[in-house]
Amino acid sequence: MDVVLPIPIQKAYTYAVTEQEAAFLKKGMRVAVSFGSNSIYTAIVLEIHQNAPMLYEAKEIHQILDETPIVSEFQLKHWEWISSYYMCSLGEVFRAALPSALLLESETVIYKNQAFDDESLLNDEEFLIFEALQHQSQITIQQVSDILGKKKVMPIINQLIKKSVIYIKEEIYEQYKPKLEKYVRLHAKYSDDQSLQKLLSELSNAKKQHLAVLTFFQLNSSKKAIKAKDLEKKAGISSAVLKALVEKNVFELYQLQVDRISFDGSSNSLKSLNEFQEKAFSEIKNEFKEKEIVLLHGITSSGKTEVYSKLIDEQLQAGKQVLFLLPEIALTTQIITRLQTYFGNQISVFHSKYSMNERVEVWHNVLDNKPKAQIILGARSAIFLPFSNLGLIVVDEEHETSYKQFDPSPRYNARDAAIVLAKMHQAKIILGSATPSLESYFNAKQQKYGFVSLHKRFGEVKMPKIELIDLKEKQHKKQLKGHFSDTLLQYIQNALDQKEQVILFQNRRGFSPIVECTSCGFSPQCPNCDVSLTYHKFKQELRCHYCSYQRAMPNSCGACGSNTLDTKGFGTEQIELELKALFPDYVIGRMDLDTTRGKFGYQKIIGAFEAREIDILVGTQMLSKGLDFDNVSLVGILNADNMLNFPDFRAYERAYQIMVQVSGRSGRAQKQGNVAIQTYNPEHPILQQVASTDYEKMFHEQLQERLKFKYPPYFRLIKITLKHKDYTKVDLGINWLFKTLQGVFGEHVLGPSAPSVSRIRNQHIKNLVIKIPPKQSLSATKKQLQKIRNTFEAVKEFRSIRFVIDVDAY
Repeated sequence: MDVVLPIPIQKAYTYAVTEQEAAFLKKGMRVAVSFGSNSIYTAIVLEIHQNAPMLYEAKEIHQILDETPIVSEFQLKHWEWISSYYMCSLGEVFRAALPSALLLESETVIYKNQAFDDESLLNDEEFLIFEALQHQSQITIQQVSDILGKKKVMPIINQLIKKSVIYIKEEIYEQYKPKLEKYVRLHAKYSDDQSLQKLLSELSNAKKQHLAVLTFFQLNSSKKAIKAKDLEKKAGISSAVLKALVEKNVFELYQLQVDRISFDGSSNSLKSLNEFQEKAFSEIKNEFKEKEIVLLHGITSSGKTEVYSKLIDEQLQAGKQVLFLLPEIALTTQIITRLQTYFGNQISVFHSKYSMNERVEVWHNVLDNKPKAQIILGARSAIFLPFSNLGLIVVDEEHETSYKQFDPSPRYNARDAAIVLAKMHQAKIILGSATPSLESYFNAKQQKYGFVSLHKRFGEVKMPKIELIDLKEKQHKKQLKGHFSDTLLQYIQNALDQKEQVILFQNRRGFSPIVECTSCGFSPQCPNCDVSLTYHKFKQELRCHYCSYQRAMPNSCGACGSNTLDTKGFGTEQIELELKALFPDYVIGRMDLDTTRGKFGYQKIIGAFEAREIDILVGTQMLSKGLDFDNVSLVGILNADNMLNFPDFRAYERAYQIMVQVSGRSGRAQKQGNVAIQTYNPEHPILQQVASTDYEKMFHEQLQERLKFKYPPYFRLIKITLKHKDYTKVDLGINWLFKTLQGVFGEHVLGPSAPSVSRIRNQHIKNLVIKIPPKQSLSATKKQLQKIRNTFEAVKEFRSIRFVIDVDAY
């Protein structure tokens, strides 16, 4: 039997099974198998056959973990495509796809040999472990590591095994725990009216218990199972009263397994579409007759969600499942609320802010095609769910970079993987965006995708008025107050006076990205990365945004001892503090990675803003992604230049997308909104295109640049990254690789180059990029590259270098 293991090995591995096991096992079931010296992994059955492996003895499996397959045939096919296209192992895709609770892990457990009694044979470290086992019946390898304060503990454990002090055993832990809810029912002896009357008269002196029984009958009239906590709440009693009734054999408690996440809400009829939405809807249906993929180019606030809802409704009527992909968890919060009113409890949500157990439940509900999992709303990992009956995939905000996974492997793009998934299920896919990615728009122009545009805002609201504010001029005239021009401050005051809300965008968190000594110019750097530490004023600390290293803010310069430390640049935290000083009577909110860490972090902030409890919301690009607030009349972009001056061939396209998306949050109800963009370079073509919301012009200009410099969508890119803590090794490795690749691909190899942050977590980084011309075979290129990689990894000096391949690295 061949299995796939959740580790980065290139091939499937063969294990031996008995005849009965072979008859029971099916493709997609989980089995526990031992691999390596003493580790047990969860593996997925790929194939059952009778061919013994040639090079090794097939071990027996440990145990079978499922009664029915947990992974479908469709999924395995999709995993194989991801593995082959993105040049990673099937095991890495498997590990990324399955919720970690379904990946049973082994933990080596150590037991004391009761027969051992000669402590004089032990050295100090061995004695510490022996002593720990006197107090506990068993300990794990991890605990041994903690006791000794070191990572390499296996040699010591091996010595203890040789001396017969301990023995070890591999234990498997099932990590998923079903949620059980306590329910209450009446004891069987009170089934007739006579016994009930007797009971009520017996309890007449115990008022609380009497009330509990009466309330039980009230709730029981609906003939539904009654939760213990609902009874306590409705009757206003404590759990002690309920316990007393259970002890008197009046009530019985029992447990039922429940889902951790369920959405209530009755299904209301869908909103009727306006004429433009109706036209877009029928055009999409028309395009679907000919094409599988349709790009919906709908300007911000044109009501794309209502069009999606109508398409989803049709699929549900046909008994199909729908996958709704969103780039940002923050967005799911709003979309759930909107879709819930139409589809009630047919929605399930799947993303990383949900707990392990909650994700396992969604997995099982999708696998069993349950009514509560007909619509799956999720971030990029939702493409891995076990769909069996997929009819439609909606990729909202399809241009977003969040759909691309950069680390760890598999480095897939969820939008592209969703297109392949839809093809496998013969489902339709709709890509929606106000600022489509150049690739998607190019494919639509080339007739590869269907194309529909929605160019009127819902309710005939006009597009916001966009104004560029010249910071150079303001600085010259001394009209700046902190990081705000007098014009922007006036606009903010006007909006607040009219009881309207304001969004301010600054794509950098923290207080200040650089702390500098004014005497000697020294700036505190991260010890693990080549980057200066960001100052966070709230916690009075310096923090690295790459490796999370942190230290207290020093009072004096570490280099010259001077206490004249100054901050340069600004982040969301600094803007928030400045606003509090400028507008002390108003509530200022902040939405960035620091304020949305918890499971409901997004919900709290978005909910407070929607409820108009926050007057001004400052945030990073989380704010640009499709959020809908009806009372926002002003959006301010505090510094447009740092988005434009970025060493990336997509910088202009991304800057345009972010600015237009943020602008779109303004004036979404009845009134035209305002957008103020502060910049030192108002004549920049991209800023001019943002001001006139001219997507076509931006598209054609960028396309010409891409053609000229041989970039996507004309050429494909594969990026190779080498990482190692020794700079010389990385340098030698990248130069060897460059010469070898140049011998095969010639001028289409770019590099070697170091990224703008060339050391992260003490790993030095060097890059190479291979450009693949339109007529060159992608699969042949990958085969060639894989051969070169195998040769590279066979060289002894290079073996320890981390070799990363990123296909379509943009």
